[in-house]
Amino acid sequence: MALTPEQISRLLEGREDDPFATLGVHPADASGGKGGFTACLFLPEAVSVTAHRLDGKAVGTLAQVDPAGLFFGKLSIRKAQPLRYHAAYADGGAYTLIDPYSFGPVLGPMDDHYFAEGSHARLFDKMGAHPITHEGVEGTHFAVWAPNARRVSVVGDFNRWDGRRGAMRRRQDAGIWEIFLPEVGAGSPYKFEIVGPDGAVLPLKADPFAFQSELRPSTASIVAAKPDHEWGDQHHRAYWEKADPRREPIAIYEVHAGSWQCDEDGSFLHWDALANRLIPYAVGMGFTHIEFLPISEFPYDPSWGYQTTGLYAPTARFGDPAGFARFVDGAHRAGLGVILDWVPAHFPTDAHGLARFDGTALYEHEDPRKGFHPDWNTAIYNFGRREVAQYLVNNALFWAERYHVDGLRVDAVASMLYLDYSRKDGEWIPNKHGGRENVEAVEFLQQMNRALYGTHRGVMTIAEESTSWPKVSHPVHEGGLGFGFKWNMGFMHDTLRYLARDPVHRAHHHDDITFGLLYAFTENFVLALSHDEVVHGKSSLLHKMAGDDWQKFACLRAYYAMMWGYPGKKLLFMGQEFAQREEWSEARALDWHLLDHKPHRGVQLLVSDLNRLYRSRPALHARDCEAEGFEWVLVDAAGDSVFAWVRRAPGAAPIVVISHFTPLLRHGYRMRLPSGGRWREVMNSDASEYGGSGAGNMGIVTADEEGGAHVTIPPFGTLMLELDY
Repeated sequence: MALTPEQISRLLEGREDDPFATLGVHPADASGGKGGFTACLFLPEAVSVTAHRLDGKAVGTLAQVDPAGLFFGKLSIRKAQPLRYHAAYADGGAYTLIDPYSFGPVLGPMDDHYFAEGSHARLFDKMGAHPITHEGVEGTHFAVWAPNARRVSVVGDFNRWDGRRGAMRRRQDAGIWEIFLPEVGAGSPYKFEIVGPDGAVLPLKADPFAFQSELRPSTASIVAAKPDHEWGDQHHRAYWEKADPRREPIAIYEVHAGSWQCDEDGSFLHWDALANRLIPYAVGMGFTHIEFLPISEFPYDPSWGYQTTGLYAPTARFGDPAGFARFVDGAHRAGLGVILDWVPAHFPTDAHGLARFDGTALYEHEDPRKGFHPDWNTAIYNFGRREVAQYLVNNALFWAERYHVDGLRVDAVASMLYLDYSRKDGEWIPNKHGGRENVEAVEFLQQMNRALYGTHRGVMTIAEESTSWPKVSHPVHEGGLGFGFKWNMGFMHDTLRYLARDPVHRAHHHDDITFGLLYAFTENFVLALSHDEVVHGKSSLLHKMAGDDWQKFACLRAYYAMMWGYPGKKLLFMGQEFAQREEWSEARALDWHLLDHKPHRGVQLLVSDLNRLYRSRPALHARDCEAEGFEWVLVDAAGDSVFAWVRRAPGAAPIVVISHFTPLLRHGYRMRLPSGGRWREVMNSDASEYGGSGAGNMGIVTADEEGGAHVTIPPFGTLMLELDY
């Protein structure tokens, strides 16, 4: 059988959408192989080709059908099988390859079914690039979703980036394209060449499921080696699987991995070096978790990772994926959890990314009123499309399974929930009920939380949600979004606004502190002093405090101690634990030299002591999310700028927190404590070792039978008094 002119032109011009129908091994006639077999190969610049079985036996010579490199010929084999071709070139060179078109598919009909249904929970085992042994041959299986493409090819050094050579098999029912490439192994860079529905060849696309990527500015995906890390974190994971995180101490150290510290030459630390420095530091400071700003692959450093193009690949900035696995394992062995910032709210429109992936609005919406984010000039995922929601849900499951991460902090949830977010009238489309709520995003978030909590006990999700959307951290079956926690943005904004005021004016804004307790238990809150508060001209936390340098340090210490005594889990961005003076910049390391100065060392010591106190005293953490654990002691002392409350937990000694935000030293301040007896002063933010004046109560406050006591309250100070039974 000869090839038709149309078949030849389609192969040579890269228009063939069903390459397996022509290339590879086929019966010579309609008798199903009884008449023998033929082989067809496209290998540009080759001048002669012989076919061999994999055991080396020659089984035929292919004739050159076209000088562009198309070969066809009869084979002396009794059954269809993979072949190895030996090619010769005009310059005397030689090349051998195993024919990818002589292999059957890897995916099965159930993969198509579950994918099309949107219920496939193991997509990361099927999609992307996977080194496997297929039909006895080692190679890599590639699979990508591009339902509207005319042709999809996987290209790389292994085929000279020629899209005519790596054309993939279309699985019509699911819109997935796949191919097994023999002898392509781990470390091989690749992309997809896609011909859109209009026949135009798109810019080469990175793999949406790439597990490893090139270091920017290069953008190719890399075939990742099979995960082979031997985990030693069983104790850590078993603990959190049984724990109720709402009743556990959670103190999070938020870190930008690229600028926490740098190598001596100013370059990024790789994961192993980062582990050697960051893990002991975070443990020594008493934090329970590290939260990384996004570490999945992204092209532009100043985006801090929030404009990701590779949700499944740890960024190459810090080394290979195995290095990240070692980091997480090392953290777990040291008793430290790892949380990742996760960005399903938007994605960048870089040509190599997801935008118009197959020539159509595949992952995003076609209509910019739903598919374009005005705040970040990015695209918005089409959460209502089953395949897109499935892609994102699988990604959440992937990080928990592949890298044992302890949680995901979901970025910009508010922008997902509202169709009119940052949009004017006429710039958004109401939902099917005529409202502004993004019903599809709500369903996606609920689906993600159900899937993650249902399959990975001990993993938590945290929402950055800045509105009053109800039940963000309530279970889905109760009508909630299903998150474990929610950032308390109101606490951050109100308290920082209060502390920015001159102390003489704070008496008139007492409710900046007290108001938050009206809603403190409506959600499971994390009190977050995040990176967003120390960039873009907002100044560092130290310089947000009013007054001179002494007042700034004293107020900051009092604020931290108040926050650690306030209901809710804790989060502090890197550098703020030692009172970084300058705004944070992703382009340079933190100002660690500040620790040569006593005031900065004092703040650092305070934070580490607060973490240890918080973790060791159930009264301070076991009822962080329940109103029963909080009671006001003094709420109406606005004229003195004094606040006092008691924290309780069953079976634990109560702790009274007293915060004061004027420069006056208040000797013998009269207040009624919750009970009589001896109250030990277990924290004083004005202690001399923290850089304070040393004013206090000599370690003890004695209350009469009715709780009446005289307390010495330092200027700009927070005390914690624990009942000494």
